[in-house]
Amino acid sequence: MDMSVRLGRLALKNPIMVASGTFGYAREFEGIFDCSCLGAIIPKTVTREARPGNPPPRTVETAAGMLNSIGLDNDGIEHFIDHYLPDLRRIPTAIIANVAGRTWQEFVELAEMLGPQPGLAAIELNLSCPNVSHGVDFSINPELTAKVVRGVRNACDLPILAKLTPNITDIVPIAQAAADGGADALTLVNTFLGLAVNWRKRRAVLGGGMGGLSGPAIKPLALRVVWQVARAVTVPIVGVGGIATADDVLDFMVAGATAVQVGTANFYDPTAAARLVQSLPAALADAGVSRVEELIATLSVNSTAASETRIGAHAEA
Repeated sequence: MDMSVRLGRLALKNPIMVASGTFGYAREFEGIFDCSCLGAIIPKTVTREARPGNPPPRTVETAAGMLNSIGLDNDGIEHFIDHYLPDLRRIPTAIIANVAGRTWQEFVELAEMLGPQPGLAAIELNLSCPNVSHGVDFSINPELTAKVVRGVRNACDLPILAKLTPNITDIVPIAQAAADGGADALTLVNTFLGLAVNWRKRRAVLGGGMGGLSGPAIKPLALRVVWQVARAVTVPIVGVGGIATADDVLDFMVAGATAVQVGTANFYDPTAAARLVQSLPAALADAGVSRVEELIATLSVNSTAASETRIGAHAEA
């Protein structure tokens, strides 16, 4: 069974990746399973300077999901290069650094620092964190999205993944802008902004107030975004949102994703991603295909649904 896929210039041995912020720096998982089985590992988002993150509590379980308000807690780019990257590059699979900047120039600076580092396969641009001030600014404005991606593309030779926010009325112009800016692939989607409250205390549960919703609850929403964008752009898509089974993986692939990222499932089942790698060949055999790429963007929908792709198009009065 051929499990290999391509995200522009980035070749992966299989389509199973782990989402940034849910896999630490892989050290925690190396004693549980062989991390080299994964198509790619994306460690925690790194910023130019160290960040303390948001006040606790930072996570809360919700119906069929989880809200988090971590706030990009990390030790900064120099610490990542000196202490975490050497460990990561020992794992024989693709390592994709995830970065977030306060300005477009800071994204470029981060790319310039990571570009020469051995052992990196690509850079994922976190243009869409809902848990920090102005964290989604870069992926709600097409011009700014294109400016960031183009600046990073000019600053280093590594393949680029642009991680976009679903917290916008129409994501298609943003996705097109990222593609026009030179992104090799689009990561869809980051978390949906949400709120958990304790009505008895009249307070928000999370220390930071609102947080990002992930897990099975967002899967139908994420699938809709992947399908919309896949019909509008030509660059590959990485699907994210509620993926825990082989069926989830293939749902995203037939909707238009070339690869997927496993996120929230890593918290309650640390072997989730490895289990998906093991279970995919049997699922593909059941589908009667010998190459995983045969299933990409094969979703069939009726003509009415295909012509109405914006939020609210199917809403009832």
